[in-house]
Order: sequence, then C-alpha cells, then structure tokens
Amino acid sequence: MLLSSLLACAGEQASTTDSLLTELNQALAHKKEYDGQRLNRIAVLTADFAALEANDNARFGLALRIYDEYKAFKYDSAFVYCQKIRQLAKKLRSPEKLEVAKLKLAFVLLSSGLFKETFETLDSINARRLTLPDKQSLYFLKARAYSDLGNFNQDQTYRPAYYAKALAYADTALQFCRPGSYECLEVQEFRALKNADLTAAAAVYRQILRLPRLTLHQLAVSASTTSYLYEQAGQPEKAFELLLVSAIADVKTATKETTAIFKLSDYCYRQGDLKNAYTFIREARENATFYKARQRQIEISHVSSIIEGQKINIIENQRKSLRTYAIVMTLLAGVVIAFAVVSWRALRKLRRADQLIFAANRELQARNDELHQLNSGLNEANTIKEEYIGYYFHNNSQYIDKLETLKKRVEALLSSKQYAGLQKLVDGVNIKTERNELLKGFDTVFLRLFPNFIAQFNTLFREEDRLTLADDQLLTTEVRIFALIRLGIDDSEQISRMLGYSINTIYTYKTRVKNRSLVPNEEFEARILAIEAV
Repeated sequence: MLLSSLLACAGEQASTTDSLLTELNQALAHKKEYDGQRLNRIAVLTADFAALEANDNARFGLALRIYDEYKAFKYDSAFVYCQKIRQLAKKLRSPEKLEVAKLKLAFVLLSSGLFKETFETLDSINARRLTLPDKQSLYFLKARAYSDLGNFNQDQTYRPAYYAKALAYADTALQFCRPGSYECLEVQEFRALKNADLTAAAAVYRQILRLPRLTLHQLAVSASTTSYLYEQAGQPEKAFELLLVSAIADVKTATKETTAIFKLSDYCYRQGDLKNAYTFIREARENATFYKARQRQIEISHVSSIIEGQKINIIENQRKSLRTYAIVMTLLAGVVIAFAVVSWRALRKLRRADQLIFAANRELQARNDELHQLNSGLNEANTIKEEYIGYYFHNNSQYIDKLETLKKRVEALLSSKQYAGLQKLVDGVNIKTERNELLKGFDTVFLRLFPNFIAQFNTLFREEDRLTLADDQLLTTEVRIFALIRLGIDDSEQISRMLGYSINTIYTYKTRVKNRSLVPNEEFEARILAIEAV
C-alpha cells in the first residue's frame, strides 16, 4: 500500500511537488516510528543470533540479515557484524563465506567514505569463490567506488580515469546479471548516469517502476540516480520531484546513508525556500552523523554553513524590523490608551442609555407578545364566528322555509277541516331526525374548523382508550360535548339543551371521559381549549 502510493507520485505528472513536499514533512514528523520499526526488526534478529550459539551456519545467515538491516542505517553496527560474519566464516572454514564477508565489509567502508580501506578490501576479494549474484555485487561495488572517488576528488585530471574504470566495472557487472532484474536495471541506470544519457536513464527508471516486487529502498536509489540526470539536462522541476520521491522512501525505510535529503536542501535554498532548506539540511546532517558517512559530512557542512548563515541574516533582519515595530507600536499603544480612556467614558454613558433602551424594549416586547396573543385569539374567534354565522344562517333559512311550508299546509288543512290529514302531518314531523341532521351539520362545520381535533384529543388518552370513528360517523356524543367546550360553550345546562340530553347525562359523560384521560381532571378542559383551529 505504501509502495503503490509512492509509485503513483513517481509517475510523470502524477502529483505536484507541493503534495510531495507535504508528504515528506509528514514522514519526517513520524521519523521515530520508522526508525523504531527497523530497530524492532534488528532486536528480534539479534536475540535469535544470541540464542543460536551452537549453530554457526545458522548464526552466519542471521548475521547477514542483521548486516542488511544495518548497512544503510548505521555504519558502526554494520562494521561490527561484518567482523562477526568474517569470524563465523573462519570458524566454518569456508573460503566462499570469507569472500562474502569481505564483500559486505567493502560496502560499508565505501558508504562511510573510507576509500583507501574500501579499495584494499575489494582488491583482496577472490571473485572465483563468489556466486554469480555476489560477483555482480562485487563488480558493481567497484564501479560505485571509482565513481564516488571521482566525485569526491573533484579533480578534472584524474576524474575521467576514475569514471572510465567505473564504466568498465559496470560492464563487467552486467555479465553476471539476470536480464530484466532490478540488479541488472540498476547497473544500466548507473551506466546511463556516467554517460549523461537522460533518455536511457528515464527509460530504465520506468522499467524499474514496473517491477512487481520493487522495494522502497530500491525505488529511492533509482529515483535519486535519475534526478541527477534531469538536473544536468536543465529540468530542475522533474529532478526535484524525483528527489522528493527518493527522500520519502528513505525516511519511511529508516535509511540514513542517503543523498536525496541533502540535495533537496540545496535545491530549496536555491529556490529561496529557506524553511524547507533548513529542515532538510538539518535532517541530512543528523543522518550523516548517525551513520558516520565521512564524505557526506564534509559535503553537508559546506552547504549547511551557507543555509544557516542565511538564516542568521534573516533572523538579524527580523530583529531590526521588530525593534522598529516595537517603537512604532509603543507610540501607537500610547495613542490607543488615550483613545481607550475617552472611549471608556463615552461607553459608560452609552451603557446607561442602553440599559434604559433595553428596559423600554423589553416592556414593548412584552406588550407586543400580549397583543400578538390577543390578535391570535381574535383571529381564531373571528374565523369560528364567520364559519358559524354562515352555517346557522343557512340552517335557519332552511328551517324558516320548512316552517313556512308547514304553516301553509296546516292552514289549508284547517280551512278544509281535514283534521285527519292535519294529524298525519303532525305525526310526519320527526324531532329526533331533525336533531340528528342539526348535529351532523355541526360536526361537519366543526371538523372543518378543527381538522386535527380528533388526533389531538386522542393524545390525552392511552392507546386502548383512544377514539376510533367509523367512516360514516363524524363525532360521538362524548367528543361533541368537548367540541362545544372548545367553542367556548362551557355551561353544562346550555350543552344539555343543545344536544337534547339531561344535565346529569352531560355531567356523567364529562366525568367518564376525564377519568380515562392521562392528564388530571382539573387540567383536562384547559388542554381541550389549547387545541388549535385552522
């Protein structure tokens, strides 16, 4: 997951340098965690190494693994395990293992900058006793040694000869590589670097990125190598991007023997980014000191002094600016204090006025709330009045028409002395039916004014006591009593006359409903009056 993220950043135009800078700084913030992961692996291996005192072959293999953990992490410890590898090879009386021990020693000597000791060790190795992969490592290490020596000497008289030897040994190393392997591609990229062939190096780099088991350390080495050629080709932005990829991989693998972070600091300094330049040069110096890479310490010390000198100049300029700002701010502070005193006095007067205004506003708000409540009540009352005025005007008109018709028929029957017809007419008047029609009309108008009355009425009862009306039923007698109460008719005697029941029946209905409710009896009617109209 981690490698795939870095590979995405390493692709052309796959990410901006800003995002890579952010990722590098985040990685540096977690550097102790990455170092701890490597130290934990070393602790497990060294514990196993100590536990296998009787098995020298197994100890030799473990010593090689511990060396691999230390070789790019800490020179002293890597050197110690080189000696242990050599001692175990002697105990095992294995000439082949002894040559491997020398090869491992030569690598850390070169990484530490001990060129004389590196060449002496390399010259003492008998290549015939090495396996093919170790032969490739030997000749590639010789190529690197002459290349590093040429870079370190910075002498145009001897450097070309060193570089020529480096290329010759690289060609020899290629003879022992498996085509398409990382080791083979690494040597090809090295040759492209020495020949200043950016096209070839970029092509090899793309091949390396496609390797299925590419490690973060391998990615770091390849990206750093390719970045140098982009720098030489006048493409510093691409070189900077690849250096960032390399540095991120170095931090996440706890690699201390590295040049990427150092080169980044120099690039940031040249771009005027002193903040990152100082952060990176400090990290490079710590890495070189921790690993004890002598040639790196010499290179870093020169750039570090320039960056830190520039930082000191900036700090000094900032101090001068701060001194000027301090004087100006002192004068401004005096003006502000004087203004504050005047403002404070004015503010006291304003606060007193604000208190009076606040009290008046609060009183006005209370009056407005009262008026709003009154208006709401009036609006509701007006709505109810309008609905019922229309309802009763319509019903009274119908009853007047019925009475007029009845009167005419009675007069006609009396004038013709048809007393039997008159009795039949009287018997045809059904008071109960008329009352039911009246109540049905009342229910219809009431539910139009209070469409949520039934739902809100039911909230006052438990689930099992709630009202359920049939499709053809409007209100029950019990609900109709409280509907009249909601309209403001709270006199039980008046309700009894309107509904055609005795006053005791009305009391019984009201008491039975209140006893079933969830609220106290004395609060029940207040809750009914609180039910809102349309």
